[in-house]
Amino acid sequence: MTSTLVRHDQPHSESTSPHDLCARTRDWAEIQERMLVPLYEAVYERLEVGSGTRLLGLGCGSGLALLMAARRGASVTGVDSSSPEQLDLARERLVSDAAPGTRAWHGARLIDGDPADAAVPAGPAYNLVTAFQPIGCMAGDSEGLGELLAAAAPLAERGARVVLAGWGPPERCSTSSVLRVATKLADPLRSTGSWRPARRDDLEEVAQRAGLRPDGSGRVACPFGYADMDSAVRGLLSTGLFDAAAEATDQVQVDKELTEALHPHQRSDGTVWMPNIFRYLIARTA
Repeated sequence: MTSTLVRHDQPHSESTSPHDLCARTRDWAEIQERMLVPLYEAVYERLEVGSGTRLLGLGCGSGLALLMAARRGASVTGVDSSSPEQLDLARERLVSDAAPGTRAWHGARLIDGDPADAAVPAGPAYNLVTAFQPIGCMAGDSEGLGELLAAAAPLAERGARVVLAGWGPPERCSTSSVLRVATKLADPLRSTGSWRPARRDDLEEVAQRAGLRPDGSGRVACPFGYADMDSAVRGLLSTGLFDAAAEATDQVQVDKELTEALHPHQRSDGTVWMPNIFRYLIARTA
């Protein structure tokens, strides 16, 4: 999410121009992506991610979570097949932000493909797998995640930790009311993209389908804060969650109704602030 509210994973529309994709990637990286930094930090702190960590990031997108792990000393590999534009940005980050004289953070690798492509036959197995794209904001947004995790499990050592993320209860997530705009406008496409509240056992169900053993969980406050209304609209659109709504109506209508839904969250100084709670699950490979 990593496709999930916080990152788009939908295939690019044939009508989307290269300029639009670059603009969306820029909006994602400059506005929206940072909203989940508290989640990444909480997980890495709890799991003591550091120099002994060999991390495989599924749906790594533009690589902020990988970069944060690499700065802690972890060896990181990211896999993503949904957005070449974001993966290019991840490559740029993990190389340009590395120490002078080195090619990339601790030999960081980024792969446009599937988990199987991240195998290193001659190297040690991964001891941490992350799937940070939060589920629980759109109907069907966990489809395929269990299979993705199951495909990654053979690359990890026995008992390796696997982290999944999801939205918290809707009454604790102010952005839930805004996401319903996408559902309303996307009808009759709502069969593949309707809003639904997160359920308490969403993450556990996905883990069990993937053959993983739940081994702890936590909740983290991840407020969505924006400098102004324009930034809020651009940031949320960069997730891709409103694409179906734009196809069913038009972009002008989506922008209008999204802005109206955001107005209750705009403060007197013009900033937009939406408190949210996200949940993470720690599981173990068999």
